[in-house]
Order: sequence, then structure tokens, then C-alpha cells
Amino acid sequence: MYAGTKMIAVITRETRLEGLKQRWGTASQADFLLEAAFDHEVERRRKARSAKGLAVSEDDFSMIATSASELTDHAAYEEEDETYRKSLRTLMQELDVEVPVREVDRRYLPNFDFDRCLAVVVIGQDGLVANVAKYVGNLPVIGVNPDPARYDGVLLPFQVSEARAAVLRTIKQKARIEKVTLAEVNTITGQRMLAFNDFFIGCRTHASARYTLEAGSVREPQSSSGVLISTGSGATGWMSSVFNMAAGVSRFVTGKEVPRLTLARDDRKLMWAVREPFTSRHSSAEQVMGLVNDQEELVIGSQMPTNGVIFSDGIEDDYLEFNSGNIATFTVSQQRARLVVG
Repeated sequence: MYAGTKMIAVITRETRLEGLKQRWGTASQADFLLEAAFDHEVERRRKARSAKGLAVSEDDFSMIATSASELTDHAAYEEEDETYRKSLRTLMQELDVEVPVREVDRRYLPNFDFDRCLAVVVIGQDGLVANVAKYVGNLPVIGVNPDPARYDGVLLPFQVSEARAAVLRTIKQKARIEKVTLAEVNTITGQRMLAFNDFFIGCRTHASARYTLEAGSVREPQSSSGVLISTGSGATGWMSSVFNMAAGVSRFVTGKEVPRLTLARDDRKLMWAVREPFTSRHSSAEQVMGLVNDQEELVIGSQMPTNGVIFSDGIEDDYLEFNSGNIATFTVSQQRARLVVG
């Protein structure tokens, strides 16, 4: 039926249990460490109460154990892993539509040739959809929720049982597509990166970031814990924490709320904010928040001798070096993510 067409890529990610096994070598070692973490947390909480002169009753101990188990519950890790694996197996069976299907781990996204693909199916959390969308160009992305009881799935509109129909509509170009604005950065060293949710510009360590920030015709030297640049998709994520902090400070100082700025996912503009700006002889804080409209740009010049970085969507391992002398220009990208929504 579809002989001769390109492949369908199914993007997967490791579960938390797989991550533990990779880190500690074996399942038994991972089990041992989770059990040790539970025992340690129970004892720590018991000692903390005792240090305050509080007796620990059986009910208190039960409550402490319950709280600790929520942090180190191996059964939850196993259940999550099994649910994901079962969903993936079912999905691969559902996608038998006479088009070759290739499973791709998210670690290989930067090097995978998506030009060979007809469509991209993502099975995982919302963050995986955001990460994939930066690499696929104009290909439609179909988000599948492997565990609706665990994941809200804002970017995962389809259940596993609905994936086949969604893929067929996509192949026939009858699917309903939502176009989502991406952010883009280009540096004078020739590097380029996209962001679905947000960019972070700062220092890899907890040291202050030193840079110049140019918005419009105003250029300012700054020192801060970094700059956050958000799309409409990211406005309810990391950027929302900036408003949470501002609202809390405002309530404490003035008793009033700070209005929140929001963007829709398809708005052709970006929102930026400077985190914890510091004023000194060499730095000021006149420009701490603003918008970048379509065809406009925000320019940041690094003054960090070492450890300066730019990364997107919280993926710290996939970063651009941003050290002294490098200049980065942030814009609304002409490329948009194309999410299948119906």
C-alpha cells in the first residue's frame, strides 16, 4: 500500500529504572541503593525530630516512612518501566502500516537523518516532544502518551490505541497540524541552536554570568545568574518561576500581585528575563525583562572567560560554548514545530 515511501521514526527515551541500571551497573545494585536511601532518609527525619525534642510515636514513624518511600519507591520505578515497555510494544504493533518503522533513542537525535522520514512518532513525556521538535525540520510530530495515569500529556494528544489512525492521517496529509513558534540563536562562531521552550544563557557553575545585553538600541553590561529566553510554549514552564518569584516578593513588600505576561504557542514573539541581576561599578540592571517580536533580535555578548554556555529546553549536556568574545543573536525562528493534534 505504501511501498517505496520513507520510514516512520519512533522516538523513545530511557525510563528512570533504566537510568538507574545504567548508572549503577545492575538491577540488584540499583535496588540496594534505593533501599539504602530509604533507610537513610527515615533515620535522618527521625533524628531531625529528636533534635527538636519531639518524641517519635509509631504514627509519626509511619508518616516518616511513607514520605521517604515516595522518594525511593522502587516499585513505582518498576511499574513505570513496565507500563512504558508495554506501551512501546503495543505501539510498534499498531504502526504496522506497510511503512518501515525505526526506533530511535533520544540520545541519537542530533545525529539522526530525519530527511529519510515520512513522520515522527514520540512516545514519552512532554519534554521529549519538545526536544524532538528541534531536530525534525518540517516533519509532523505525533505525540503519544504511554502512561496517561502518570503524565498530563499537554504535548501528547494521542493514546497508544489512537496512534495508528493519527499516523495514517499524517501520511495522507489529512491530519490537523498546530504550528508552534521556536526560538533560534546564532553565534559569530557559526553555531546555531533552536529552542522549543526556552534558552538559558549563563555560567555552567554557580558563578555569576558576565555579559552585555542589547535590546533594541540599548546596550547594557550585566552580571546575573543568567538570562532566560522563552517561547510561548515555555511561558508556563521555567519562565513561570520568574513570575512566581516576582509575585512572592511583591506580596511580601507591597501586598499586591504582579501581573503575569503570557504568550500562546503560536505567538511570533519571545519573552526574556534576567535572573537575579546584580548592580555594581561594572554592571547595571535597567533592562531585566522584555519581548522579542518577529524580525527583532536580542543580542548578548559573553564576558565569561570560561564555563559560559547556552543550552535549550533544560538539556544541559547539549550546549554551545559561550565564552569571552562570542556574541549570540536570539530571534523568533523561521522554522516552526509542526505538531499533529487531530
